[in-house]
Amino acid sequence: MTADSSFHYDVEESEDEFKLKVTKIKCHGRLTGEAASQLKALISPLISQGAQHVVIDLTDLAFLDSSGLGALVGLKVSSINKGLGKLELVNLSPRVRELLTLTNLSELFAK
Repeated sequence: MTADSSFHYDVEESEDEFKLKVTKIKCHGRLTGEAASQLKALISPLISQGAQHVVIDLTDLAFLDSSGLGALVGLKVSSINKGLGKLELVNLSPRVRELLTLTNLSELFAK
């Protein structure tokens, strides 16, 4: 596997204008199979602990398959069910945006 096809992420923590903690996860590479499990393992505890705002930044995401999409959907549903303040996707590529539209998931991520 080449460096540009592997998955990794950076985590940044900050505060928003209301002094609420914001956790930003910037994804790099390909979000597939095992990488989807890594992302879920990172974010699920944040949801369980009642995180107020989680941002998943897809600026540098090269590829997203059904496993990656399933992980994002599962995390979003968990955040809604747990009453998380906000879990949002930002900086979607046109391809990822189209995938969300084709799968009728745009509305879910708009919440």
